[in-house]
Amino acid sequence: MDATGRRYRALGGLLGLASVAAGAFGAHGLEGTLSSRMLEVFETAARYAMYHALALLALGAMVGGRPPAAADRVAAWGFGLGTLLFSGSLAALALGGPRWLGMVAPVGGVALMVGWAGVAGGAWARRDGADRL
Repeated sequence: MDATGRRYRALGGLLGLASVAAGAFGAHGLEGTLSSRMLEVFETAARYAMYHALALLALGAMVGGRPPAAADRVAAWGFGLGTLLFSGSLAALALGGPRWLGMVAPVGGVALMVGWAGVAGGAWARRDGADRL
């Protein structure tokens, strides 16, 4: 596997680790301290982080030993930045951060959608069967 595929998998692994830690913290450390609505917001942040951790792992496996296409890089950046902005802002908001953080989440959501568009565009561009997944 090339360095780019390893980086995507490493980022996916770190996001997965963070999402499991956040989920456990939300379930065991925040219950009773946050309103049910803010606990739900926090859980959404952890869930979306895990979804995109898994997406990065799959992207790393798809890149394999070949150089990443531009669409692969778009997908990786979209997933990484989108998760930081979306999940990060929701978690911070749930934990009592400033209310303006609520305006950051949609920007992160758009970045996540750009990441998924990169996956779709990359699949469409590589119709030669070279992808492993």
